[in-house]
Amino acid sequence: MIEAVIFDLDGVIVDTAHYHYIAWKRLASEFGITLTLQHNELLKGVSRMRSLEIVLELGNIQLPEAEKEALADKKNKWFIEYIESIRPEEIFAGVPAMLANCRKQQLKVALASSSKNAPRVIELLGVANLFDTMVDGTMITHSKPDPEIFLLAAKKLNVTPAKCLVFEDAEAGVEAALAAGMKCVGVGSPEQLGKANIIVKQTADFDLNSLDKI
Repeated sequence: MIEAVIFDLDGVIVDTAHYHYIAWKRLASEFGITLTLQHNELLKGVSRMRSLEIVLELGNIQLPEAEKEALADKKNKWFIEYIESIRPEEIFAGVPAMLANCRKQQLKVALASSSKNAPRVIELLGVANLFDTMVDGTMITHSKPDPEIFLLAAKKLNVTPAKCLVFEDAEAGVEAALAAGMKCVGVGSPEQLGKANIIVKQTADFDLNSLDKI
């Protein structure tokens, strides 16, 4: 029986990936790198530093760690500037009602995002009160597909991993959820998320009344 639902942020609750893309594209341009939307798919669900490394690899650029840290911080400052414009109406249709419905069904609810800015985004969206706990990039050592982030969320909720259901839109996130011993709803394309237990086009398409069938 599922006792807890764990949500990723980007692509599941809201599209902050767009803001990340603008910031990474801006940084890449400083090195003469053209970052395409296809390239951006490689940055989803991984840590900030790994994302930077991927961007630099596109230009065959190697830099010392200290310089990479400074660049990652620069990108993050731009991203923070961009997301401050996020408003509640940007949350995906049906998600606030879904979160409220989780409460009604006495399910515990967590946010698990590799983004270090996830709590701020949730606050700006006006739904922070609908989560029992949040785990972000500041609390983990290993990024998805490592299961650390989901295992920590389960621990904070005091629920065993086998009784958790994860919503993810990235292949690395699906792999992390399954590696944690959890069930996973993939949000998006069957071609990309084929390993998920169930795949829906949009988060709110999932019927919480079907939890017992998972």
